[in-house]
Amino acid sequence: MGIVGWVILGAAGAVGVYFIGIYNNLVRLKHGVAKAWANIDVLLKQRHDELPKLVEVCKQYMQYEQETLEKVMQARSRVQAAQASGDMKALGEAEGMLRVGLGNLFAVAEAYPELKANESFQHLEARITGLENAIADRREFYNEFVNALNVRLEQVPDVFVARSFGFKPAELLEFAEEEKRDVDLKALFS
Repeated sequence: MGIVGWVILGAAGAVGVYFIGIYNNLVRLKHGVAKAWANIDVLLKQRHDELPKLVEVCKQYMQYEQETLEKVMQARSRVQAAQASGDMKALGEAEGMLRVGLGNLFAVAEAYPELKANESFQHLEARITGLENAIADRREFYNEFVNALNVRLEQVPDVFVARSFGFKPAELLEFAEEEKRDVDLKALFS
């Protein structure tokens, strides 16, 4: 083999290594998205387990606020269904409804001093608030990975490798409009 053959072989090897690097980076991002989602999933399940306990404690004191409690449980069911289906848009909307419902529940609870003084309620409120904050942090992390993956899937030459190996874009977990609005405290207490 002559010098030209070695140059061609070296160039082909360099191109091969380059495309292997692209593939490996896409795989890393894909698994990063999956890991970030798994972290959200764990927190959603923990919150899902805590909500019935909170509602039960509230039922003992809030006999006239059944509609608020029912909305929280309905939103909880929607989150669970969207989570099971993997539909990020529906999950974002259901999450928004649940967070608004929880905000309303905690706001209405202010009118019940005995409930606010209840140790179980205080513990559950703190636990759920902590889980809500952790979920928000994990959402941000998840969306960063999704964004990085989706950008790479559209960039040249990554797009050619991605199409060749069937990489698909991931869906951002976005907030519902209800979650972005402020809670109307006056309406809750009237």
